Formats: sequence, C-alpha cells, structure tokens
Amino acid sequence: CVVGTRPEAIKMAPVIRALKAEPWADTRVLATAQHRDTLDQALRLFHITPDIDLDIMRPNQSLPSLTARLLEALSPVLRAEKPDAVLTQGDTATVMTVALACFYQRIPIGHVESGLRTGDTANPFPEEINRIVADQLARWHFVPTESARRNLLREGFTDADIVVTGNTVIDALLDVVGKNPRPAAGDKHSGAQDAKRRTVLITAHRRESFGAPLRNICRALVRLSRANPQTLFLYPVHPNPNVENIVRKILGALPNVSLSEPLDYADFVAAMQDAHIILTDSGGVQEEAPALAKPVLVLRDKTERPEAVAAGVAKLVGSDTERIVMETQKLLDDEAAWRAMAEGASPYGDGRAAGRIVATLRARFAPAERKFGT
Repeated sequence: CVVGTRPEAIKMAPVIRALKAEPWADTRVLATAQHRDTLDQALRLFHITPDIDLDIMRPNQSLPSLTARLLEALSPVLRAEKPDAVLTQGDTATVMTVALACFYQRIPIGHVESGLRTGDTANPFPEEINRIVADQLARWHFVPTESARRNLLREGFTDADIVVTGNTVIDALLDVVGKNPRPAAGDKHSGAQDAKRRTVLITAHRRESFGAPLRNICRALVRLSRANPQTLFLYPVHPNPNVENIVRKILGALPNVSLSEPLDYADFVAAMQDAHIILTDSGGVQEEAPALAKPVLVLRDKTERPEAVAAGVAKLVGSDTERIVMETQKLLDDEAAWRAMAEGASPYGDGRAAGRIVATLRARFAPAERKFGT
C-alpha cells in the first residue's frame, strides 16, 4: 500500500487496517513522503508506521523533478519487494508514478478512488491526467460512486474490473468522529468558538488557484468578514509560498479572520464539525462536509465529485469574488437556504468501503479453504 500525501494516508488508512487483519495478506506500507509533514501527521493519527520511507520531498519541488525522483526511487524498491499487488489511492504524482513503475515491472495495481473525472485536463491540474494514467494501468478499479463507474464504462473499461465501494474517506471520517466527537480544535488554533458565534471554515490551496484566483477568493473573504463582524472566518493556511504569501498579506489584519497553521486531521474534523459553512477547493472536503451535514461552497469551476452538487449539499461558486460573496452571504442570512444544504444526504458511502476493497482482494489472493477428508 503506497501513500504520499495526507489525503492518501487518510483514505488508505482504513484499507491498510482491514488488510492487516487478514491472515492471508502480508501487508507492507510504502511512504513516498511527497508531502512530508502533513503525511506524517495523518500516519500518526491512524497509528501507521511505514515499512519503507522514500522521503522524496524537497523544498519548492517542481512536478518534473518530483516525478523523476519518484520513478527512480520506486523501481528498485518494487524489484526488491516483489509484491503480488500494489494499492494506491487518488490522483497525485505518487499515484501516477506508482502506476507507471508497476506497469514497467508487470505488477498489478488496484486504484482506490478510481473513475473520477472533470473532462478537463487543466482542471484540476495535474490531477486529472494523474488519475487517467493510473486508471489506464490499473487491474482493479475501486470506484467510490456509480457516477465514477459510468465514467470508466464510457472510456471502455470492463465492468467486471470495476467495484463500487463508496469512498474510504467516509470510513476514516466516521472513525475519527467516533473516537473524538468534539476535540477542542478551536482553542488550540486561535479559533475559540462559543455556541453563539458562527464559523466559516476555508481551505484553498490547489495549484490552479494560485495567483489571481486566490487573490479573488481572499478579496471575497475581506468583504464577508467586514460585513459579518460577529462571524469567525477560520482559514488553516497551506505553507506553500504561493498560498501563504497572498493569504497573509490580504487577510492578516482582519480581526475576525483566524489564519492558523495547517490543522492535523483530528483537529480539522473538529473544525468541520464546528463550522456553519465550509468554503473549499479541496476534493476530500467535498466528500467529508456532506457526511457531517455541512453546506459546502466549492471554490472551483469544475468538480470531479458531481454527486454532492446533484444532491444539493454542495454548490460550485468558482473563484469569482462577487459570486463567492453572494452565495456565502445567502447562507449566512437565509436559514431556509442553509438548512436545505445542511440536511441533505451524503452521497459518498456508508463507512464500509475498505471492507469491499479487501473482499475483492481476498477473492483473488486468499488460499482456498482446506477441505479435510478429500
């Protein structure tokens, strides 16, 4: 099982845990550490210790250099390990490179969260191409929804190789909520909230948001914070200079905007639980927020997760300042509009996705039951 970033670790943790409970499976965890610190946070939370750690991250790494280092580092490890199968999750450079490295050595791979598509190779960039490449090379496609399954069928994949599992992030989310239903994240990260103060939680850090889109998002937050002085705007800021420099310059002086360091996953789940509204360009948050009954405004023009939009629990608002202000203010002012989004159902699973993935692998790899007397 390969993980490289925090979202991969979170979404693979239930699968790793379920595989380690299987007597037929010798489960090994490889960390590429494409993102070092945030990956380590998630691994600690789920008590996962990698068997192999490539420690690949470098300051200000570019996509070409990252991809080249990953491919060079993965190949000898795969030759030494000789795995019967490799599991990878999502749409990062780690995922695409693992798929390619396994293809070169004819090792079958299972792609967890397969089949997501926007139909636009520039949005999200480079994730759309990463997941297309991983799907083309995968042996098993573990798709989170029927919509993802239909995407693969339209592209010519065989239905027998596709398993609808739900999204493993719901498994992980429910596990964290069950263990820590209300951690004191607000106090720890300067976002202390009492019951009368509403919170808007913001995450915006995607590559396609860099530059003008992020400035437009921040300008919207300036207007919203000034128009709603009793509302707290909590923004855990990604350390990437393309994000941090803009966000802190535009929002740093506003009294009701709390700019924190990135939250570890347990604290971030608590922040989502406390939020009245969530604004995000993250893929995972689009899945998590509906499961917590939180309205989510998506700071992107396109999404590979259309199910939440179709269910009315998420809305695409892009990075246009006026649109962000209008849609957020509506949810702050109009209780009926807020409730219509907050009371919808989550379309991303029942928390048992990992079990379905393991069942597929068990059917392929577990030794046949011994029949005595024959």
